[in-house]
Amino acid sequence: MSPSSSSSLAAPATAAPLGDPDRASAMNRWSARVYLVQECLRSAQASIRAHAMRSFLTMLGIIIGVASVIAVISLVQGLSQSISRQFQGLGGNVFTLRADTPLEDALRGKVNRLKLSDLEQLRHRIDGIQDITPTVVAGGRVGADIRNGSHVAYATMYGTTSRYQDVQALFPLHGRFLTDSDDATRRRVVVLGDKLRRDLKLPPNPAGKHIQIAGEWFKVLGVMEPRGEMFGISQDAYLLMPFQTALAVNGVLQEPDLSISFTIADPDQAQAIQARVVELMRVTHELKPGQPNDFVLESADSLRKSFSEISTTITIVVGAVVGISLIVGGVGIMNIMLVSVTERTREIGIAKALGAPRAYILLQFLIEAMLLALMGGLIGLLIGMGLGHAVAALIPNFPSPSVPWWAALGACGFSVLIGVVFGILPASNAANLTPIEALRHE
Repeated sequence: MSPSSSSSLAAPATAAPLGDPDRASAMNRWSARVYLVQECLRSAQASIRAHAMRSFLTMLGIIIGVASVIAVISLVQGLSQSISRQFQGLGGNVFTLRADTPLEDALRGKVNRLKLSDLEQLRHRIDGIQDITPTVVAGGRVGADIRNGSHVAYATMYGTTSRYQDVQALFPLHGRFLTDSDDATRRRVVVLGDKLRRDLKLPPNPAGKHIQIAGEWFKVLGVMEPRGEMFGISQDAYLLMPFQTALAVNGVLQEPDLSISFTIADPDQAQAIQARVVELMRVTHELKPGQPNDFVLESADSLRKSFSEISTTITIVVGAVVGISLIVGGVGIMNIMLVSVTERTREIGIAKALGAPRAYILLQFLIEAMLLALMGGLIGLLIGMGLGHAVAALIPNFPSPSVPWWAALGACGFSVLIGVVFGILPASNAANLTPIEALRHE
């Protein structure tokens, strides 16, 4: 800030309009305020350009803080949106009933199971169910040894019915799905997930090929549509066989680990049907009043909402922890601005002696601090977006990061707030200097 520029502030040139004196006075005051802000902004920009390296180092704390926050939020939001899209594919009218065993009972060796009679009860006594299918794990949850010649793969095997594809909205990419006839005759046929097909080195359309499961031959009917990965784990490393075939594979000595999935015709009746299912299962399982359920009824929509709430909480907590670095950046701005006030004391004194008002000095240093914080926030925003994409690219099959508008706006807004809060003290110190004391400063 030079003396010549300060002298122009002592008496701003504003033309008095003709007409009503009160209106003219109001317009003069408004023009003076606009002119004051413009001069403060110009002076702040000139000061930042004159000390470019120092200004960059001042912004560095804000840049690092905003970049860290944006990178973390973009990764969490990208993962959340990817999982939400997969849940949305199932729709809000898909429910899954499965057994639930408390930890205390599991430690004592007691395991709750659903029975085939539960399936019949749901099928015949609950109105509003559209499609229903049982699913049973075959060969144990650890997977089975599946062979195609010399190629060996491990995958989880499930037994299900022809309604599975309608309930799960998952259809064959090549070949055909299981039929009621396959289930009734306990045919040794299977449908593969796409990853299992690739692991077994089978052709894209392996229909008609034969594979070995636990030493027995099964005919491949088709390959299901790929679903990708979730949390880095493939959702296509599985095998489907007819429900009755899976029960035969497990044998009579092994109690089936059964779950039941169904869809409802009218989504508006979801809560009512859910309540009737819970009541029916409690009666069927002979549970007394006050006794906890030995089953869980879940919907795809509730799982999606639960995960969305969890991801939002993680975003807020992680963002808040990483955002502490913005406070450190604010302290850096305050320190540099205090040094700047000391260096420019004589200039402040000259400006005041030439008639610059206190508001001008206060606003000039405050705007300079805000500009430093805002520029640091914008640079940090760009770096954070790039950092998020770089990290996502390094993690195999990680979904693309996403920066929500509220995160970008919040990061820049909080940066400006940091500049205001930590710029008040230096600006106030500069505005409170008396012209005589400032001119005496060496």
